[in-house]
Amino acid sequence: MFAARDPFVPDAGAGGLPKVTLGAVDGARADVYRHGAHVTSWIPAGEADDRLFVSARSQFAAGAPIRGGIPVCFPQFAAQGALPMHGFARTCNWDLVTAHRTGTGSALATFRLEDSELTRTLWPHAFAAEVQVTVAGGTLEIALSIENTGREPLEFTAALHTYLRVADVRQAAVYGLSHIRYFDKNLRRDCEGEADDELRITAAIDRIYFAAPERIEVREPARSIAIRAAGFPDTVVWNPGPETTAALADLEPGGYARMLCVEAAAARTPIVLSAGDHWRGAQTLVAG
Repeated sequence: MFAARDPFVPDAGAGGLPKVTLGAVDGARADVYRHGAHVTSWIPAGEADDRLFVSARSQFAAGAPIRGGIPVCFPQFAAQGALPMHGFARTCNWDLVTAHRTGTGSALATFRLEDSELTRTLWPHAFAAEVQVTVAGGTLEIALSIENTGREPLEFTAALHTYLRVADVRQAAVYGLSHIRYFDKNLRRDCEGEADDELRITAAIDRIYFAAPERIEVREPARSIAIRAAGFPDTVVWNPGPETTAALADLEPGGYARMLCVEAAAARTPIVLSAGDHWRGAQTLVAG
């Protein structure tokens, strides 16, 4: 469990939920809530503006998901099963295992969630999940680890549902996804990869790119973010557009224009773990 000698201790965040603020030696910062092991803020070293979007209407309450930041989707991505939307991990209270500075000056926190009577009523499996958040310089890394602690195989889908803050999504472009096949959730069909080097967001978009490259980039006129994934085979690109935004009670009007979700995911094919097996996936954001 969390040791009192560690320098970063939980404080009351929005809605009174416990929050840990990580600060690297070079000034890079990240806020992480125990509620969902949810990163809600990332400010790279030398910058003043947050690189993550959180809705002004987001609920910060027990049992409710936080709209924005980096929700942890587990053990189900989206509505691809019988569980609540995106699974239960994002609304559970995770244990803080450790929060400290490393020998290189980065700040690191580890959160843990194990199966309980509540989770087993939804998903009858024994598991241990960990989220590790590391911040330093212009880099934020989030790693999700899953261990099957039971005697029977289990399978799951998962994602790090990253909401990037952009000045205007209509002026942003995603690079690195050309010629990659994808499933278009709005059209409900598989599509051939596009030939264009850049993906422009001109309308609502909801796509799962299969066997996506390890590195993609979101570019704006004044800045960029490189996104590297490891262990996650898919990349999800999502923006609700104005019509869907109007139907979301926890997303403010016009909020869609200031966000773009680019998510490391295992969404197409479930991860299968035999008893005692372990899986790890990570997403690294690099500010430019």
